[in-house]
Amino acid sequence: MSMLNVGRPSRPEASGDAGFHSLTGGRGLLQDEALIFERDGWDKTGVDLPEAELGAEDLGELVRTAPIGLPGLSEPEALRHYVRLSQKNHAIDLAIYPLGSCTMKHNPRLNEKMARLPGFADIHPLQPQSTVQGALELMDTLAHWLKTLTGMPAVALSPKAGAHGELCGLLAIRAAHEARGDARKRVLVPTSAHGTNPATAAFVGYAVEEIAQTADGRVDVADLAAKLGPDVAAIMVTNPNTCGLFERDIVEIARLAHAAGAYFYCDGANFNAIVGKVRPADLGVDAMHINLHKTFSTPHGGGGPGAGPVVLSAELARFAPTPWVLHGPQGLSLAEHATGEAGASFGRLCAFHGQMGMYVRALSYMMSHGADGLRQVAEDAVLNANYVKARLGGVMSAPFDGPCMHEALFDDEWLDGTGVTTLDFAKAMIDEGFHPMTMYFPLVVHGAMLIEPTETEPKAELDRFCDALLALAAAAKAGEVDRFKAAPHLAPLRRLDETLAARKPRLRWRPQEAPALAAAE
Repeated sequence: MSMLNVGRPSRPEASGDAGFHSLTGGRGLLQDEALIFERDGWDKTGVDLPEAELGAEDLGELVRTAPIGLPGLSEPEALRHYVRLSQKNHAIDLAIYPLGSCTMKHNPRLNEKMARLPGFADIHPLQPQSTVQGALELMDTLAHWLKTLTGMPAVALSPKAGAHGELCGLLAIRAAHEARGDARKRVLVPTSAHGTNPATAAFVGYAVEEIAQTADGRVDVADLAAKLGPDVAAIMVTNPNTCGLFERDIVEIARLAHAAGAYFYCDGANFNAIVGKVRPADLGVDAMHINLHKTFSTPHGGGGPGAGPVVLSAELARFAPTPWVLHGPQGLSLAEHATGEAGASFGRLCAFHGQMGMYVRALSYMMSHGADGLRQVAEDAVLNANYVKARLGGVMSAPFDGPCMHEALFDDEWLDGTGVTTLDFAKAMIDEGFHPMTMYFPLVVHGAMLIEPTETEPKAELDRFCDALLALAAAAKAGEVDRFKAAPHLAPLRRLDETLAARKPRLRWRPQEAPALAAAE
């Protein structure tokens, strides 16, 4: 315990405040805060608005006949409300965010500064193309570097996220098969795949069949070969896979798919582990989405549409969705209709091209790192994950031997006989100030705990995280079951009945309702 110069503890002992409750519900500087709907002030507003100059007769039955039902807050009240709520959030700016398969890495402030530049932040998608030449040039430059990093000849920038990118890739694959008069019906997906893979394939209209996994956590090549046939449109394989392992037989997997006339769709969610080190085109990939938030540091969702560009092989390029950037004598323009050069396009995925803020942030990240910096991103991400695996591996059990790629995977075998589950352990992490890792995924590993530290975490933070997990592991093995079953003790709210919350969610607040069914004090 560290001490101030007057001899008082600067941090309370963990046992020192056990069972202590303040009179107000606050915890020191962390204020207790009610729902905004539970505050008073329903008959006031913090803003004076002028009377409307026009009537509402043309709205017909849409005219409001009762109060809108929103509380009124002054500016200080509104500001304090959201600041207090923000103190209850975990964030990458606060501590490590160890979600496996999600790559929650630091978002450099340089990227944010660039995204707010006039000409990027204030343009409108309906502006004349002659007035947005700089934005089109940025998109063209981003496309160039995405193609360079992947070795692919074409890229579609318009998909908004990973699953949207999967949809783009499979629609391009379906269009390519249909252009040859080859109506194929099946898509093969490994058992450890992200759930969006089979969901997207089914949405496009394909029947989905699983590919088995080997004992070392990789695609069973023999099972894949047995299931390939003339009706298989594509295989969807993540590499590195969702067990945090590189598919050693990836080139053979691609060869088998191509020999059967199928395309190889690669889920690029884990590109952060190989960017600058491996070009997917060299592995035989035909289409791959790239989550800009995972590999190139744009915020998850970006406050609106995210970005999941899809790189395409030469065979699929002409089927890419419109619009895309064209070079012409009058400068840059967009191919917006399925005519001419875009005649084979499967159409549009969305009304406009994409999210300019995400493009600016991603390109800023690429240009500030350079080729050597991006290569180091992958190297450091893999190094950090293996460091976590090495530190925790002596206590927590790993389902697969050997080094990992960008994320360390553990199962719950080490918890046998303790009475503590993966969920209990994760909830106890909240009391230690850490966001839990990804739990129970991938589904092929019982009680999975998937940790992805990313390249942006220093060794000191990794040690702080590992020390906390090792201390919790010791408590679990020492029989402190109550500590885990009741966790979290120190969070603003206790553990939810998650089953009840999923089956009977309360989606709307009403003043006469009883306390939330799913909450447990």
